[in-house]
Amino acid sequence: MAEVKDPRNEPFGVDDIASLLERSRDGDREAFLVIVRTYQRKVFAIAYALLRDKEDALDAVQETFLKLYEKAGTFRAGRSFQAWLYRIARNVCIDHYRKNRRPTEAWDTGQALEDIAGPADQAGPDSAGGDLLDLLQRSIGRLAERQRQVFVMRHFDELRFNEISAALNISEGTAKSLHFKAVQNLKKRLAPQLRSQT
Repeated sequence: MAEVKDPRNEPFGVDDIASLLERSRDGDREAFLVIVRTYQRKVFAIAYALLRDKEDALDAVQETFLKLYEKAGTFRAGRSFQAWLYRIARNVCIDHYRKNRRPTEAWDTGQALEDIAGPADQAGPDSAGGDLLDLLQRSIGRLAERQRQVFVMRHFDELRFNEISAALNISEGTAKSLHFKAVQNLKKRLAPQLRSQT
């Protein structure tokens, strides 16, 4: 079996992902695990942002990668793999929500934002930074669903607006507008806390 280059040490190129998907289709389990290890945190961030429940999000992550494995042969080279994967994740979450519809639950502040959505500066619970991070976490959770999705994808998954629009099946202009509204809403919620820090 040929050595699989781990893209955590080197960014994915179009040829890299195409090669890994092809090897996965041919039964190379390690190639598929490289994809899973590379993207599982980001897929979890999207699922958590949509479902707001850790267990539901973990279930959605598993289902997303199962569907990815089944659909590996349909990926078209030259397109954004990340946007394609996030569209699969989004559809899985929508299906999960429809099957398990229940009253909207409050944002789970027990899960730290840096554990959910990617790297962030660590701050102690008694520090001003910790208070601000908690407020940011709660504020993101209170955004309208589409605003929250776009904000998380843009700032934690570092997607470009054209990738966000592809993943959410919306126009690029709509993605930019939703991002602008999300930022404005977060500024309003965070402004009092930021003023008190200065």
